[in-house]
Amino acid sequence: MAAYLWVAIGGALGSVTRFWFSGWVAEAAERHASIFPWGTLAVNVSGSFAIGWLAAIGDPAGRRWLHLPQREFFMYGLCGGYTTFSSFSLQTLTLLQDREWLQAGANILLSVVLCMIAVWAGYLLGSTMNLTKGN
Repeated sequence: MAAYLWVAIGGALGSVTRFWFSGWVAEAAERHASIFPWGTLAVNVSGSFAIGWLAAIGDPAGRRWLHLPQREFFMYGLCGGYTTFSSFSLQTLTLLQDREWLQAGANILLSVVLCMIAVWAGYLLGSTMNLTKGN
């Protein structure tokens, strides 16, 4: 039961952080008359980096691993509440429905490519930090 509580608390914090950060980025984009969903893209990329880093430092074979409750809080709760692929899907659908083919394609391509690069970079950073002593 404690695991559900930690995931719920992390999820609430992640959702509030997503709401703030996505809104902040979107507001900046609106000043430049952009209809592209920059806020969602920024959240997905930063969330992908964070979960990659957490996965790497949470590896029990290393020296700085997270215990299961910490892993549940950060990875499932905080990152799960923070990342917004459901928003990505809906916004892409809306762009397609509005016949904004280039914007929809760019959103798909940038989200997938940048998030894969971010998760790799986060994992690489976390793995470097989590090397066992003597390596």
